[in-house]
Amino acid sequence: MARILWLNWSGGGNLPPSLGVARVLTERGHLVAFAGRPEMVPRVKTAGFRAIEITDAYAQVDRYPQGHFMTRAACYLTSPAVEAQVQSIVATEAPDIVLIDAMFPAALARAPQFGRRSAVFVHTFVFRQLDMWRRFFGIFDGMRQQAGFAGLPSVDDLWRPRDRIVSTSLGEFDAPPAPGWEMVRHVGPVLEDEKFAVPTTLPWPADDRTPLVMVSFSTGFEQRNVDKIQRALDALADVPVHVVATTGGIVAPNEVAAPHNAIVLNYAAHDPIMRRAALVITHGGHGTAMRALRHGVPMVVIPGLAGDQPYVAAAVQEWGAGVALSGDATVEAIRAAAQDVLSTPSYRDKAQQRCARLTGIDGAANAANEVESLLAGGRAEPSAHRGQCQQVA
Repeated sequence: MARILWLNWSGGGNLPPSLGVARVLTERGHLVAFAGRPEMVPRVKTAGFRAIEITDAYAQVDRYPQGHFMTRAACYLTSPAVEAQVQSIVATEAPDIVLIDAMFPAALARAPQFGRRSAVFVHTFVFRQLDMWRRFFGIFDGMRQQAGFAGLPSVDDLWRPRDRIVSTSLGEFDAPPAPGWEMVRHVGPVLEDEKFAVPTTLPWPADDRTPLVMVSFSTGFEQRNVDKIQRALDALADVPVHVVATTGGIVAPNEVAAPHNAIVLNYAAHDPIMRRAALVITHGGHGTAMRALRHGVPMVVIPGLAGDQPYVAAAVQEWGAGVALSGDATVEAIRAAAQDVLSTPSYRDKAQQRCARLTGIDGAANAANEVESLLAGGRAEPSAHRGQCQQVA
């Protein structure tokens, strides 16, 4: 049994797969605790894990550039106060290994001082968007320096010295590895539902042949966008489909006007809905896109604010499994894209081909194997098993 500490960024696409890996590690007898910002704590406790609040998450927020939508996030992710508290938590917890979210520079900067093995977890592509990662870290470091603090190392210097970089994506979906990044392991998607995402009874009978469209635009508060949800609903209002929109708790259902053919829910388990879906309209979060592909469902991708979403959108379009639009796509553009995907069989065919590559890949188990291999001082290779694609009637 090992003691494992996860230094976490509780973004909408980061915490759920982390919880999925932690579940497998716990089932194998290890003790996993999460440390993160206050918003993380109830979600981790609900999932059944011990949560350590980083109480200094926003202690220095007043020094960061004000008026930016990521001001609070930048403070939590990069501030010296968080750096110091993270190091104190590691010293107190004395874990056998530290797992660090790839988007947490303050924790990564202190990793050399932890005195124990550590791994970086990237919950999306690595190589398709390596330049984006470098820009992303540069933006946050710039905000830190505007706050009057010394700069942080580059993403290359923060990630590459760690014992392992674990990507919860599929290697064949990513771009070819860059030289000098041999420590990267692709384990496959970890598609974990949080406890509040429960199966929901839909108002339409299971044998209703009307195409079902799912709309989902993130569970991260930093990406709250009422207008985008409304545009998607308006685009589908006169299309002969049923619509299920989930808001992830960051937009109240009564903040949007649902047309006659739609229901709007705070939370719902996505798998049962996607089994019936003919189309998913999404922001391009890696987890949502991979879940849609696992069910062989094509997409219309309208990227939000996260840096990886345009790359996910581009990949979906490159694979022929959907259409990528701009983040400010109009109602008319969304309607045209949805009708195109729904009426063109090749989109579903291409999504089904990606499904065949994903089915049977247990990303959570493969990631747990990587953690255990580090604990043992050895190396474990991800499983290459593939099963049968789930067919949608």
